[in-house]
Amino acid sequence: MLRFLRRQPPKENEGRESQKKELFGFRRLNEHGFPSKPSAVAFDPKLKLLAIGTKSGAIRIFGAPGVEWTGQHKEDVQVAQLYFLPEQGRLISLCSDNSLHLWEINNDKSDTNSTLDEVHSLSIENNKMKTVSACCLTTNHEQLLLGTEGGNILILDVKSFSLLDQIIYQDVVMQNVPDDFKVNPGAVESIAVHHKDPDKFLIGYNRGLIVLWDIKASNSEQTYNSTQVNRPTQLESLCWARNGEEFMSSHADGSYMTWTVADSSNPKEPSLTPYGPFPCKAIGKVEWRTAKADPFIIFSGGMPRASYGDKHTVSIMQGENHVVLDFTSKVIDFFTITRADEQDTLEERAENDEPHTLIVLAEEELVAIDLDMDKWPSFPLPYLNSLHSSAITCSQHISNVPEQLWTKIVDIGNSQLAGYSKRAWPITGGTSENVNGFTRDLLLTGHEDGSVRFWDVSGSCLSFLYKLSTSSIFQVEVHSPDTNGEMEEEWPPFRKVGTFDPYSDDPRLGIQKIAMCPLSETLVVAGTAGQVVVLQMEREERQQEVKQVQVNIVGDRDNFVWKGHEAMPSREGDVKYAAGFQPTCIMQLYPPAACTALSFHSEWQLVSAGTAHGFGLIDYVQKKEVISKCTLNPHDLTGTSETQMSRRKSLKKSLRESFRRLRRRRSERRAKSKEDTKADKKIEEPPGTPQPGPSTSAGIEATPGTPDTKPVERSVEFRNTEDSMASMVRCLYFADTFIVNSHTHNPSLWVGTNGGHVFVYNITLPSAEKRNEETVACVLAKEIRLRHAAPVISIGVVDGKNRVLPDSLEVQHERAKAPDMSSHHHVIICSEEQLKIFTLPQLKARWKFKLTAADGSRIRKVAFVNFRSRSDDNYLENDVACLSNLGELSVYSMATLRQQMQASAIKREDINGITSFLFTKFGQGFYLFSSSEYQRVTLSARYQGEPKCTLQLAEGMRPERPVEEQNQGEAITEGYSNNDIAEGLNDTANDSRADTTMEITQDSVAIIAHMGDTSVISNISETPVQETTPATPSTTTQPTAGGDGPAVNTTDDTKGEQTTVETEKITVKLEEVKIFNKQDSDDPALEKQKTITVELHNGHEEVAA
Repeated sequence: MLRFLRRQPPKENEGRESQKKELFGFRRLNEHGFPSKPSAVAFDPKLKLLAIGTKSGAIRIFGAPGVEWTGQHKEDVQVAQLYFLPEQGRLISLCSDNSLHLWEINNDKSDTNSTLDEVHSLSIENNKMKTVSACCLTTNHEQLLLGTEGGNILILDVKSFSLLDQIIYQDVVMQNVPDDFKVNPGAVESIAVHHKDPDKFLIGYNRGLIVLWDIKASNSEQTYNSTQVNRPTQLESLCWARNGEEFMSSHADGSYMTWTVADSSNPKEPSLTPYGPFPCKAIGKVEWRTAKADPFIIFSGGMPRASYGDKHTVSIMQGENHVVLDFTSKVIDFFTITRADEQDTLEERAENDEPHTLIVLAEEELVAIDLDMDKWPSFPLPYLNSLHSSAITCSQHISNVPEQLWTKIVDIGNSQLAGYSKRAWPITGGTSENVNGFTRDLLLTGHEDGSVRFWDVSGSCLSFLYKLSTSSIFQVEVHSPDTNGEMEEEWPPFRKVGTFDPYSDDPRLGIQKIAMCPLSETLVVAGTAGQVVVLQMEREERQQEVKQVQVNIVGDRDNFVWKGHEAMPSREGDVKYAAGFQPTCIMQLYPPAACTALSFHSEWQLVSAGTAHGFGLIDYVQKKEVISKCTLNPHDLTGTSETQMSRRKSLKKSLRESFRRLRRRRSERRAKSKEDTKADKKIEEPPGTPQPGPSTSAGIEATPGTPDTKPVERSVEFRNTEDSMASMVRCLYFADTFIVNSHTHNPSLWVGTNGGHVFVYNITLPSAEKRNEETVACVLAKEIRLRHAAPVISIGVVDGKNRVLPDSLEVQHERAKAPDMSSHHHVIICSEEQLKIFTLPQLKARWKFKLTAADGSRIRKVAFVNFRSRSDDNYLENDVACLSNLGELSVYSMATLRQQMQASAIKREDINGITSFLFTKFGQGFYLFSSSEYQRVTLSARYQGEPKCTLQLAEGMRPERPVEEQNQGEAITEGYSNNDIAEGLNDTANDSRADTTMEITQDSVAIIAHMGDTSVISNISETPVQETTPATPSTTTQPTAGGDGPAVNTTDDTKGEQTTVETEKITVKLEEVKIFNKQDSDDPALEKQKTITVELHNGHEEVAA
């Protein structure tokens, strides 16, 4: 018994629970990156807001940097189209299920934050005839015209958000069509409202018929037949000119034509096919924007089918200037931002559109083109960056970057934007209320193309800073994407735009691991082909030769044959490298397998990297190997110098497995016999006896009535240590601690493998004066073999004050306290199945927490996190944060491994999200919830970092909702509040007369009839209190539709009812309450007395009638 007690960590005191609330608190913060699978876009030119809808039903609205709102449709639908109600902060979404939704941006009461709320929804019958195919908002923004597949046009009244009785039927429209076009015109393909006359709009039908309709007169003014002047082709889109006297139509054969409103017989100009004469793809959308110079004609598609049918393009034509923007993903939609739309009022309209920005939404990125500058360059994006421009392979978070390094990164990043527009970002709506972060934080993402991108995550917004490419270090063929360079000398005049590039030049370039020391300005990246590159920050470009250090892990093994890819040769001789992080040393591992672990110590200037075959350690000052070790098992190295497994070991292993099988069978037989005994006895339990529920542990039943039993543990499956994956190095860790004895501490390297082995190496460093001359010594000191043989994924050494040893150079720069070297150290070894603390240097087990045995989950990510109290700046503690394969986040005390909190963060099916999860040093986390989006979460109660933004509207811009709408589902009541009644009860509790009767007049009671049932909602007005005699019948209550409103008693017999009320351990009996209607007292039907029972439960008011 004493031995069992010694193994249990000490219990937490009573004040710990309140302390946990000050330290821990899980919350999802904001999303970073480009929305996955976008399907619609809209822009408010007055408020300067951009909205994007996705196929998952999400809506994201963006304004100035840091201004962002997110909404989600309740149903599983795709967003088909979006329409802003200009200057109102309102948005209408059309979804794939033929439903319409109205959204509002509403500020809270304090005007410090706002949210995107869905306030209305309308479902239209989803059949072929009523499926909405085209929409357009009228110029006064009061109606939304809905064209359908059946050819009719429905009209939505925006104010009431309901369909009007008025319908523009296709049959009525066809009555005025000439006799030569009497075929069915097809679905409504496009609707375009007249700029100057809100009663007129163009209706474009699928088969080429265009009608100018006057909604006020309910007739067609003109009909235009595009098939008369062109071979029969489908209509794609319509666009008005600014003057309202001309319009343009685009077609499925890659042509467009200009029409004059007055002349419906023939177009103003012959049909023009820009990239003909051979068959071309459809022009999906066209915009005609006028300017003081030549007008802009902008359209998507229209490429020759045979030669460029696979390209995704948007063409810009203005006079002699002609550019075809070439995207690497499908174009969803585009729009132009014009000065006229930003400045126009209902009374005054400018003569020209004057477009200054083109926004193109592609499937994988957003591109903004500056139409004011020559050559129309792109804007650098302050948000909505394509994080997955090349697939993300790894990530790393760097906290508290020094200001000097930060300035260098920003300056060099700005120099990389030389070909971009210098004009300010045009989308500037809303006001950010976010407080700037106290520290500079970086998020580094490694990519498949060998690049590392630096992102600013100091605040709530993620913005791009700098890009490092490692492909220039090696001799590989790399194409140079030209995002803002000269156009290609061919027709059509293509120009590559955007950053999304899904193709990798060489898969060996992929980045697998990143490590960075911001204090020494050193970066280390490890790749797919065993390459490890050490880089140093430099402000100027340099020409230098980079030495490559070869590290052969497997040695001269005759029987080992590497069947994978070859290593990438580095560039020889002096090579010019651009300003930024420049390579100083390259470690090339053999075999050139992907790096699975990386660690470096900038103070000792050592780098260690591991693969599936072992690990290597180099000194990047002297640029030579220190040590390497092969971790492959003997079966993978037959005939090598490794000793073969003896027969004694095999016999021992087989005996252990045999005993385990015997114990398993014996426990199964016992469990079965207990079940049979219970079935034979058939004990009948009295009603009300609690039945034992299912145990949380699989396959094991909990025995009721034994509170002091040992916690139930799952039987963990035995791992095969002979598996070839057991040799993989999973973690590397440098620490200055006690290895040999408890009196002398020295540098050490800890290596954890997939097979549950931990190798501990002693490192001897030469003195500072002889650091460049004498070699670094490294010898194996100890080895730990975990009995459960689970993969070791993290290691950390803790000093006597339960603090993790600080990172390199942090003590010298006064960023961390010096570790306590006067007391014993401990090492925490984190495997996939358990956390375990060992004493140093004896390596005796102290505490452990078996996660897999407790709930069947496995640890996927571990970090040692600093948690600071949100109310006490001086209190700080270190804890172990874990993410399991079930997507659950948990925190464990570093002293006793007791669980402090647990929260479900990621769906267990989201494998990509779990594997990409990244902990920060202060309790936040990032993970990819799609290929292009990071989700930020926090475990700290102090560092929340939620985005806060507001939107200010002009006076009277948003119409007020009708009163009946505001009160829908609510009763307008007045009288005592819950707090008033609770206070009165406290006063009454001191009086001996606890039984009271109150008279309530009909004026203070709202009576509502629902479906034949009578429900009464009552508020108690001030009335005199009288004594009465309580009665005792029971009552039943049900809640009203208002949610928080009072509960209503539907019992017919309500006379002499009594309810017991508990408020802070005070029981008050309230009796009969008589209701009289003073106004209609002569009506005998209304003179009927009603009994109301008032229940007050924990301060909440419930009235039953």
